[in-house]
Amino acid sequence: MSDTVIVGLLTLLGTLMGTFGGIITASKLTNFRLERLEQQVSKHNGMIERMYAAEGSIAELQHDVRDLKAYHKPT
Repeated sequence: MSDTVIVGLLTLLGTLMGTFGGIITASKLTNFRLERLEQQVSKHNGMIERMYAAEGSIAELQHDVRDLKAYHKPT
């Protein structure tokens, strides 16, 4: 084989290795960022559930206070 063909094949090999290396690195970064996003969404959903429970408790307490005020209201 001539030197030109060898250089061309080596260039092709280097290009393929660089391309696949970049694809693998980008894939790893994308997976990492997706995992982080899933963790943040999970935390957010947990906070939403806690807020619904807290709002329910607050509504019950407001009803209790209203009932106590009505009970102790001077006639």
